[in-house]
Amino acid sequence: MLTFFKKLLSNIKQRLKRLIPFFIILILIVLLTLGFLWRDIVITIKSGEAGVMYYLFFGGTVTDKVIPEGIHIIAPWDNITIYTVRIQTTLHEFTVLTNRGLPITLELAIRFRPEYEVLGLLHQQVGPDYFNTIIIPEVESVLRKNIGHYNPEEIYINKDNVLTEIIVEALEALGQKYVEITDVIIRSVILPDEIQSAIKNKLIDEQQYEAYEFKLKREEQEAERKRIEAKGIHDYHETIAKTLDNKMLRWRGIEATLKLSESNNSKVIVVGGTGTDGLPLIGNFPLIAPEKIPEKKLEKVPEKP
Repeated sequence: MLTFFKKLLSNIKQRLKRLIPFFIILILIVLLTLGFLWRDIVITIKSGEAGVMYYLFFGGTVTDKVIPEGIHIIAPWDNITIYTVRIQTTLHEFTVLTNRGLPITLELAIRFRPEYEVLGLLHQQVGPDYFNTIIIPEVESVLRKNIGHYNPEEIYINKDNVLTEIIVEALEALGQKYVEITDVIIRSVILPDEIQSAIKNKLIDEQQYEAYEFKLKREEQEAERKRIEAKGIHDYHETIAKTLDNKMLRWRGIEATLKLSESNNSKVIVVGGTGTDGLPLIGNFPLIAPEKIPEKKLEKVPEKP
């Protein structure tokens, strides 16, 4: 019995030795296959991304489940489409006609991102190129339809927030397309050179007119202020004139003389002023040196014979 088992083990070893090259070849084939299909089998979803699963044999696109961030292993015949779910900004430029048939070129900056919960439906019904498929046509449609009701000047100066209302309408229209539009920014409005120059000249004339209106109102207010001031001065003098008389003026003169006499400065007092009040004159009059007083020549009286 022992001999039988020894022979069996010996046969198994010999067969395994014969199969070793086949195992090596099989492992190499598996490794090469894994290396070739690695990107299709091991899927990495990075931060700010999400995936939509597609099963070739089990129902196609999965619309009720979104593949989150991380590493995922799938069959090589299945597929995961990766979307960026962060807010993205794309620049776009197009031309639209106004109500007068004049072309206006708008430079837009559109901020958008796909809605995470319905990413599967977006992939199934629209596809990865959803920006050019639904966002651009919808934004252009709304802008063309609304801008066509206004003239170039109203669009150029955004009169009464015309562009703002149009953009709000565009955002509302795109809110039901599996995409969230956070903002549509009009970076510039480009008009034909002749129209742009005419609008600028008109705006300059309007500003100058408003400046003239402001100056006229200011001058009218200044004239009114001066009339009020003059009337006040006139009323003041009339009131003062009724209360002033000779006794009051004499009393004021006495008060002024007392204040001057109490000061420490040197002063000259002239007693006996002119007029009927007789108040002394007190002041810092310049003194004349005696030697500068001109001498008065005496005329000789002729002697009597």
